[in-house]
Amino acid sequence: MELKPITREGIPSALQKAERYRLLNESSAAESICLDVLEIDPANQEALVSLLLSITDQFAEEMSDGLHRARAVLPRITDEYERVYYAGIICERRARAQLQRGALGSADVAAEWFRQAMTWYEKAEGMRPSGNDESILRWNTCVRMLDKHERAHVPGEYEPALED
Repeated sequence: MELKPITREGIPSALQKAERYRLLNESSAAESICLDVLEIDPANQEALVSLLLSITDQFAEEMSDGLHRARAVLPRITDEYERVYYAGIICERRARAQLQRGALGSADVAAEWFRQAMTWYEKAEGMRPSGNDESILRWNTCVRMLDKHERAHVPGEYEPALED
């Protein structure tokens, strides 16, 4: 079967639907809509950002492929600040997905991803538009997540489970 193209006039409502699907945790549907928009308007920045976010929403399900797909979107974002900021978002969301995984050592891997995100956010902070504190807010979130991880993970401490 072949995909059916949408109309150029339908792009604004398609992007609204993509956002709605993301909010409903149907990120694969949102991703599909963004790909449809980008078939008609390959440089549509709103669709590219929504696509990147839709892909990162799915990190808990498919981390390695999703990471490559999200990073492939970055060069298509034309605004340098946004490109750097969303590079941080990719790392932060990868960290969160790693924490959700809960496998042995995943908290340490997540901590490294949070640190990478912070590097991107710090770079974005230096080029942010006036009044735009997004990168600072994300930086602070990462600091708090790292602090929470470090308090929860004290090397050498072992607490046996309590018996009933």
